[in-house]
Amino acid sequence: MEVITKINEMQTRVLSVRDRKKSIGFVPTMGALHDGHISLIRSAREENDELVVSIYLNPTQFDNSDDFDKYPRQLNKDIEIIRKENADVIFTPCTEEMYPDGFCTHVTQDKLTDALCGGVRPGHFNGVTTIVTKLFNIIDPDRAYFGQKDYQQSAIIKRLVADMNMDVDIRVCPTVREEDGLALSSRNKRLSLEDRKDALCIHGSLQKAGAMFASNVRDAKDIVEEMTSVIKKTKQARIDYISIVNADTLEDLSFINGRALAAVAVWIGNTRLIDNTILE
Repeated sequence: MEVITKINEMQTRVLSVRDRKKSIGFVPTMGALHDGHISLIRSAREENDELVVSIYLNPTQFDNSDDFDKYPRQLNKDIEIIRKENADVIFTPCTEEMYPDGFCTHVTQDKLTDALCGGVRPGHFNGVTTIVTKLFNIIDPDRAYFGQKDYQQSAIIKRLVADMNMDVDIRVCPTVREEDGLALSSRNKRLSLEDRKDALCIHGSLQKAGAMFASNVRDAKDIVEEMTSVIKKTKQARIDYISIVNADTLEDLSFINGRALAAVAVWIGNTRLIDNTILE
């Protein structure tokens, strides 16, 4: 396995792979890897000749500098995790490499970035679309792998690829959860034992949404009210948003008629967690 830190070296590697007519699978990460990332890496390993995993903590997608500073970092451990999964390349550039002096070009998107997390984290998704565009241009993957937990991000990247005519197949893999239902997230490392227990209200609210939908409840307001009630039973939980949206357009729904997404963002102590479930 090769660890590459320079863009020109990564591009040279990609040209070599293309000369050999091999496919490239790509898993972009910000590090602090967990079993959710590993599931993406394994899917990519199975479906491609060459596997590239990036580790880059992108500062432009953090709307809060304190959040960026507190994001867990474990580069050496992450490299060993990826090595055990038989990746071919880890691309781990520094910020000076990705955003050199004079950098002033950003990729923005309308509509999909206004909903859900976009409404409470201004600029976040501009950072995502910019760095993903850069990574796709550098690595030129045939397939790129993302998790359903970050559903909005995946929807935005699918739209980005379609609108910009990028020849990349976006694969969205199921959310990986702990046995008690908590969605795996790098941010979970910041939860105290008590916070970890409180965070279960998030999955509980999504289970409630699923149960109501299965019982033929289609009024979005009724489902949101019940989800809110579940979370508010945990006094330390602070709701950022609870939304029922169209699964494709991410537009708010008043009545579910087709495929919908129940999505939540909740502060548990000083840690913001997101999760979702598809209603169909």
